[in-house]
Amino acid sequence: MNNLKALRYFVAVVNAGSFTGAASVVAVAQPALTRQIRELEETLGVLLLERLPRGVRMTASGVTLYESAQKILSESDRVTKNLREGLTETPGVNLGVPPTLGRVLLPGLFESSLRLPGALPMRAREAFTPALLEWLERGIIDMAIVTNPPFGKRFSLRPLVNEPFGLITLKKKGQPDVIHIEQLVEIPVLMTSLHHGIVDQQLRDLNLKLRIEGIIDSVDAIRELVLKRGHATIMPVSVFKNDHSSDPTQISQITGVQLSRTLVLAQPRDRDQMTNYGIVEQLIESEFSRLERLGAFSASPYRDSSSAT
Repeated sequence: MNNLKALRYFVAVVNAGSFTGAASVVAVAQPALTRQIRELEETLGVLLLERLPRGVRMTASGVTLYESAQKILSESDRVTKNLREGLTETPGVNLGVPPTLGRVLLPGLFESSLRLPGALPMRAREAFTPALLEWLERGIIDMAIVTNPPFGKRFSLRPLVNEPFGLITLKKKGQPDVIHIEQLVEIPVLMTSLHHGIVDQQLRDLNLKLRIEGIIDSVDAIRELVLKRGHATIMPVSVFKNDHSSDPTQISQITGVQLSRTLVLAQPRDRDQMTNYGIVEQLIESEFSRLERLGAFSASPYRDSSSAT
């Protein structure tokens, strides 16, 4: 990049104190070096160096540019180094997951990847389904676990699990273990916009609508409002599933209608196949099977992990 080269030459001249000294440092002929600095000054519209009988001296503009140029060149060198080192690394897999699933899925998935012979770089990013599908299309991630994606020709879609929604409240609120949909619609609830859209669509045939207290597209914020402020929410059951007896939340199973989400592994159809992709697919399927055996996607309490092997 010519601008970077000019900046590098400018810094060399300042450090050497003269064009002659800088020319030997950067291994370029002095006339060419002088021309680069003159063109840089013309581009910026300011005088950067005062030519003295012996050497050069920075102007005020030169001092400002010198400080910025050092930072720019340092960052350029860092990025170049990272890119070059990355070319020799084992190709990694970038996985996208919804915020409702990361806490449940990722710990076991990454532990499984670490037990494989050889390194398998895996990176995970959280976002809701619309953003994950956009990232897939743009090549920012390689595969994603998404919720109820629209079927089409852009992505290869593999269903992983069908998970029910539950009413989540504090135990001290005294909600029953099982609640009918006609009772549920009387309870004010917090929801994400994605889950509200899914549930609302599933209630249309019954001519029922939820009593929405607020739409908050932050799972952590909703969790905080449930645990610390006593609000209620409708969420996939795994989000609040906890195998600790001290868990203060109540997960009420919903009857009278099947409210659920389908988690799907999505990948671009036209992507070149790599061995690592297949390995990660197997790890994901294996982890989902393990979680299902433990009851992570059921409103019932967790099963004993020692018997779910």
